[in-house]
Amino acid sequence: MLTLRKSKDRGYADHGWLQSQHSFSFAEYYDPKFMGWGNLRVINEDWIAAGKGFGTHGHRDMEIVTYVLAGSLAHKDSMGNIKAIPPGDVQRMSAGTGVRHSEFNHAPDATTHLLQIWIEPNVTGVEPSYEQKSFADSEKQGVLRLVASQDGDRGSVTLNADARLYAGLLDGAQTATLALDRTRKSYVHLVRGELSVNGTALTTGDAALIEGESELTLNQGKDAEVLVFDLTA
Repeated sequence: MLTLRKSKDRGYADHGWLQSQHSFSFAEYYDPKFMGWGNLRVINEDWIAAGKGFGTHGHRDMEIVTYVLAGSLAHKDSMGNIKAIPPGDVQRMSAGTGVRHSEFNHAPDATTHLLQIWIEPNVTGVEPSYEQKSFADSEKQGVLRLVASQDGDRGSVTLNADARLYAGLLDGAQTATLALDRTRKSYVHLVRGELSVNGTALTTGDAALIEGESELTLNQGKDAEVLVFDLTA
């Protein structure tokens, strides 16, 4: 079964310096039908204005993945990491017993556009940790490239969660398939462009919530960038 979640139906927040669309209930946005999907708890699409950002704040017992779409995000945390996250990089922070960090767009004249993703861990109380890896567009063109997993398979960043995250770029005649476990859930988020997901048309910002299916087929892409999550039920 596939449930289409249109971009326009997401939650929206306007903080002036921050524009944010929420795929699931978050902060002031609450929808009991969209509290998460499997162990995927948050996908926030954020636009951070030039010279602005999130001041130092804390997290615990959550796997946080940052996927930058445009611009750059400056990250600084209580573990001593000071990093710039550009498009193409996948950052994973395991909050564990507790971590504090800040995230800023230091550019004087450009907006930073990103997805911040929270996945519930399958083990709590771990020591906080950080990982960041770059995945070239060539690795994602016409395929689903594994970028995050529990075991760090295929050079992906390692999650303390029973989940796998794939990224793909599809255009024209390209088709990507993925075998699914019917007992698990999948979530497809179309970052940009147009794409057919098991025969259902998605446009920028749309998502597909999938359960009880044995295969995922992505095709008919038009400059499409997509994230695919394999999740616990």
